[in-house]
Amino acid sequence: MHYLKRVENLISNLSSHYQISPEASEKISLAVLEAVNNAILHGNKLDHKKNVTIHFQVSKRCISCVIKDEGDGFDFLCVPDPTLPENIEKTHGRGVFLMNHLADSVHYSAEGRHVKMVFNL
Repeated sequence: MHYLKRVENLISNLSSHYQISPEASEKISLAVLEAVNNAILHGNKLDHKKNVTIHFQVSKRCISCVIKDEGDGFDFLCVPDPTLPENIEKTHGRGVFLMNHLADSVHYSAEGRHVKMVFNL
């Protein structure tokens, strides 16, 4: 998906402009790309008429990112744990888990259509 490459380039440019460490930049990139991919595939269900918006806010202490989709939302409290034995060999279902481990905080709103991730710098 060319949209993901655009997001990756945006994060790279932000990291360079704000002199974010390569380690932090990689964490931000992985988590945000996962969230955007989830918004496109699961939220908007690949509907080209629906949009995904991304908003970054950078301060000296942290960078926050809000990703919004126009889908039906989801119950973020009921996402299966990919580390459980019955899920360990599944090839999908790790995105929310990764986001939670890469970001310093993750908050969902609008019935799961909006996710805000904060990364301490």
